[in-house]
Amino acid sequence: MMDFFEHEDDGFVVISTECVSAQAAEPRHLQAISQVAAKVGKEFWPTNIKIHDNPELGFNEVIAHEALTSFMTRQPGWKVTPSAYGMETAWVAVYDSGVKGAVVSFNAEMGTLNSLPAIGHACGHNLIASASVIGAIAAAWVMKDEGLPGKIVLFGTPAEAGGGGKIRLLNAGAFSDHKVDISLISHPGIVPNVARMRTTALEQFEVEYYGRAAHAAANPWLGVNALDALISAYNNVSMLRQQSMPGDIVQGYITQGGVAANIIPAYASGRFVVRAGTQARLEEVREKVFACFEAGAKATGARMVITKGMAYKDHVPNEELAQSFTRYFNALHPEHRILENAELDRLEGTSLASTDQGDVSHAMPSLSPGFFIRPGPGGQGPHSPEFAEAARTKDAYEKAIRVAKGLAGVAVDVLSSKELLDKAKKSWRERMHAER
Repeated sequence: MMDFFEHEDDGFVVISTECVSAQAAEPRHLQAISQVAAKVGKEFWPTNIKIHDNPELGFNEVIAHEALTSFMTRQPGWKVTPSAYGMETAWVAVYDSGVKGAVVSFNAEMGTLNSLPAIGHACGHNLIASASVIGAIAAAWVMKDEGLPGKIVLFGTPAEAGGGGKIRLLNAGAFSDHKVDISLISHPGIVPNVARMRTTALEQFEVEYYGRAAHAAANPWLGVNALDALISAYNNVSMLRQQSMPGDIVQGYITQGGVAANIIPAYASGRFVVRAGTQARLEEVREKVFACFEAGAKATGARMVITKGMAYKDHVPNEELAQSFTRYFNALHPEHRILENAELDRLEGTSLASTDQGDVSHAMPSLSPGFFIRPGPGGQGPHSPEFAEAARTKDAYEKAIRVAKGLAGVAVDVLSSKELLDKAKKSWRERMHAER
């Protein structure tokens, strides 16, 4: 089957050669999902571009919030709540069958990188929003057409890049209020297409040392050197790296180290990030790093203060949901398939990045497939100007629509099979127990 859609004002024409075969092995709802996704994809293209061309910092996604809530308000049967759960740019859209059943959520990201605002949507959040919106609408359409019980919940999640918008939604009760059973999202990159994307746990913190100023030439013995404490701690961390395990990452830099060369620094500070493959391992590495900081304080007599910042848990992909997504995704095109072997797919899906979807995956079964988009001539991945340009292309948008179809397929499978949902929850509980 070939999907045709265009947008005259932008000169946008996509001819999707995704093959939807008539073979018996094809997922049952693939044809219907593909047709709806193609139609919605045509309608959503201007919104995708509007989000991309107006990058906004976390919790300030005013344009994206307005564009997305306006689009969802026009969709029949959807109830939209703007500025939800105490956040101006968070929002919720719900499609309820009216019959009790499974509850599937999609997450639509909006904001850009707070640390690198000048490079725009260099993480492709416009594509993440596109895949989630199109996937949610397609799943809701099939749910209505098939008379399936349950509910689709689409969350507008602000400030993924450093603000933890999904964590705020979790803590505010957004997922529990709607009794969400599973959570779906996706992420673009220049890596292979994968279903089982796993990200690292992360914790940020600031370390400060308070000493005592003195003239560095006349009477240095009267001072307590806060910078020496920080330098000692930094060197301790550098030596710790020699004995760290693969996947353990400690990064840091000095933010303040004194005011003049002839004055013993009374204050010094640095910012650090610790990453690890699992939340449990992160806690082990963090304690070792804190010991390095404490050693700097003891060696110099400076007083140390550690202030914890944003922390993200590792994303744990759900195996049952991954199998469902792979069936739909691979049925759409013979090329660029996801590996059928779960272990190999899991290896290809291991990422050193971090996301607040990780915290969601520790609260319920979650899936965050990674999908390939064509990079620019330099081959740069996320967090680069080149990737921001790639995220605007029609080719990247078509890839996002393909992912939307796969996510919609997972949602429909869960809505139509209590057995699948029970298996997903059982394997999630087992994984969470093993993680501890």
